[in-house]
Amino acid sequence: MEAGGAVALSQLVSRPHVSDAMMTDPVALTVELVRCPSVTPKEAGAITLLEGHLAALGFQCTRIARGDVENLYARWGTGGPVFAFAGHTDVVPTGEEAAWSSPPFAAEEVDGRIVGRGSVDMKSGVAAFVAAAAAVIRTTPPEGSIVLMITGDEEGPAVDGTAAILDWMRENDEKADFCLVGEPTSLARLGDQVKIGRRGSMTGRLTVEGVQGHAAYPENAANPLPALARICARLDATPLDFGSTHFPASTLALTSIDVGNPASNVIPAQGKAVFNIRFNDSKSSDEIRVWAEGIAAEEIAGTGLHAEIDWEVSGEAFFTPPSGVAEVVIAAITERCLESPLLTTGGGTSDARFIKDMCPVVEFGLVGQGMHAVDESVAVEDIRGLSTIYADILRNFFGV
Repeated sequence: MEAGGAVALSQLVSRPHVSDAMMTDPVALTVELVRCPSVTPKEAGAITLLEGHLAALGFQCTRIARGDVENLYARWGTGGPVFAFAGHTDVVPTGEEAAWSSPPFAAEEVDGRIVGRGSVDMKSGVAAFVAAAAAVIRTTPPEGSIVLMITGDEEGPAVDGTAAILDWMRENDEKADFCLVGEPTSLARLGDQVKIGRRGSMTGRLTVEGVQGHAAYPENAANPLPALARICARLDATPLDFGSTHFPASTLALTSIDVGNPASNVIPAQGKAVFNIRFNDSKSSDEIRVWAEGIAAEEIAGTGLHAEIDWEVSGEAFFTPPSGVAEVVIAAITERCLESPLLTTGGGTSDARFIKDMCPVVEFGLVGQGMHAVDESVAVEDIRGLSTIYADILRNFFGV
């Protein structure tokens, strides 16, 4: 057995293609969860439902409440190694309910698919966690521990969700050796893609301040808008980098330029702009701050204007090498799906950005098409397939 409990690929044995995860029905649990209208930050019974299922399996369950958010930490076993699943039960708003073909929280089955808000992102993934854990515990109980970290604040600010769970874990000396985040990572079919890293994300809010005045007498004012425009143009046109070994080039997107001036004959006192940066592992957020603030300082030099950028960093870039413990995920997917998944670092951010500071983390889940959309739905067959792969991953990790 390798470090962290993972077995080498040469030790893996072929398993029969049977749905042992059916010992706890992941489809039925998905339906129950979707019927909880848990729009962030409402718990709406979803965490309570999971707590009941997991306690019946022998998990020690701890509710972690912070702010308006309810979270759940559940652990089976007391020793190491520790395998953790991480996911969320909160969902985005439904939008106009009349646009749905069936009520968004009814979880109706139509043509082999469960329709409902959160069916893909990611209540079916959470149900698959539970079913997989149940199958392994009942048939091949491992030496070690299985942990589920379930938050109600992934789709919202993400301040009182996974971050709160990790704070509680640090305070209570709880650790994990590896974590699988069950976000819907597959593209066209189950198992075709795994995320082994994520770009960092940060938002800059630029303000350039001058002196207000009459447009007919610009010499009596200090117009902040030309400098604002120059700064925005340089930020937009200057490459941050040209990519790294495992990531594409970092990107910067201007998302707002706002003056708030309704009068055409008034030079405003200030102008504002907002931009979002998705960055690879060749730079840190601190280095990007210095770069952007340097551009702003150069463009206002000698003008008498003042420029300031307020920053919000959602997460740093990270990468999990596909060797070592991550191989247990890749091997299980390859065995069941009969082809190796694409390993990618693309996309937005997820709660993996918090977990990566505790242990190696990989993201793998259902096909993400339709998440956050009207008539969001998931294939019943895929829910069962994901449960079986998750059970295989657990067995690979523990060597049982």
